[in-house]
Amino acid sequence: MPNGYSKVTWVEHSEYDESAIHPLYQPLLSSGMGFGAQRWVATLQRQCECLAILMSSTLPVEDHTAITPSGRRSMLKLAQRMTDNFCSGICASTARKWDKLHVGNVGEDVRVMTRKSVDDPGEPPGVVLSAATSVWMPVTQQRLFDFLRDERLRSEWDILSNGGPMQEMAHIAKGQNHGNCVSLLRTSAMAPNQSSMLILQETWTDASGSLVVYAPVDIPAMRVVMNGGDSAYVALLPSGICSCSRWSSGLWWAKRLQWDYGQRWRR
Repeated sequence: MPNGYSKVTWVEHSEYDESAIHPLYQPLLSSGMGFGAQRWVATLQRQCECLAILMSSTLPVEDHTAITPSGRRSMLKLAQRMTDNFCSGICASTARKWDKLHVGNVGEDVRVMTRKSVDDPGEPPGVVLSAATSVWMPVTQQRLFDFLRDERLRSEWDILSNGGPMQEMAHIAKGQNHGNCVSLLRTSAMAPNQSSMLILQETWTDASGSLVVYAPVDIPAMRVVMNGGDSAYVALLPSGICSCSRWSSGLWWAKRLQWDYGQRWRR
């Protein structure tokens, strides 16, 4: 366009069977937020903000200046893989073969699946167990997002916190909103002879919803990543929570956890 801007016309056509939609999600789809332009425009705006910050030569004030540019790129690449893994798992993507488990004492609102991880350098080897559920909560999307992001309150919902607050060791901004970022958290050691655990976390929020994805990571491996090393061989299994405003009185959120049997990380 003459003013230097680009005009984008985005058309989406979606068809779905309403009878197959869970009642919890029907208001989301009928409002247009599920497949409508509101979601895509919000996502496009957030991604543009992210690219503008990453391409800028000036670091945001809250960013960890000790991380080298190559370390930032490597850490962001690892966080992207973590988030992609989480999203493909929570929607049971056909990219990986999942087997659904039918557990007698688990309700129909909880989906439990398993798969084998073999010869994948980005995951610990073994049997991966994934559990996911969705619930409605009478709180705003922003309030839940702020609660989950607050490392001081981590012990109230995350067993990986070892029962105490966490400390943010690194912060890489990905948007104008302070919550849109990749961060590295450190837990408190449970005993004097134990080393603290590191948690890689990506969070973002926009008009379409919010996402908090995290995974325990090996300390020596993260040192390599933060120095610009290859992140493809960092094994991780992400867990996380995504939420979307349903109406003014509350929101629905979905949580997914992953375990790997035979490994030291338990969740």
